[in-house]
Amino acid sequence: MIDIKIVKVLSWGIVIFWMLFIFYLSQQPAHVSNGLSKNVTEQVNKIVEVVTPWEDAKQANHVVRKNAHFIIFFFLGIFVFTALKMSGMKGFLSIVLAFFLCMAYAVADEYHQLFVDGRGGQVKDVLIDCAGAACGITIASIISFIGKGRKPRAKQTREKEPMKRFGNMNKNVE
Repeated sequence: MIDIKIVKVLSWGIVIFWMLFIFYLSQQPAHVSNGLSKNVTEQVNKIVEVVTPWEDAKQANHVVRKNAHFIIFFFLGIFVFTALKMSGMKGFLSIVLAFFLCMAYAVADEYHQLFVDGRGGQVKDVLIDCAGAACGITIASIISFIGKGRKPRAKQTREKEPMKRFGNMNKNVE
């Protein structure tokens, strides 16, 4: 059996790693960040053009950048919620605390970008980050709830199974 202390440390380690990853992306100057987004946009455009022509590359780059906010905080929400659950927090409190931790990090992240060359903090990005975190937390909490309701099946012997299905066959029928 896995030691619960190791699971707690590992789950919080993942949260810290992900926050450092977000910090790394946020500390990149605008030209570096935009270059990364344009590379991703080019790949998305290649895939989308197979289905339908996509001519507005500037719009596509904007969509990719905003979706990156959502997706990155989606996973942060899942990681924070899971770490709180692994630490023994139960119920609705774990959902609320996970959301507020993610929201606080989104605000701190946008504040941090005020000091990065060519970048700026935007309230709209905080809202997108919070929406991503909320969706991640919601999905993780649903999975947690479903998982809690599942109980391991008891082993049944083959001899008793027909008796349960058909009842006692030795009863007198009138």
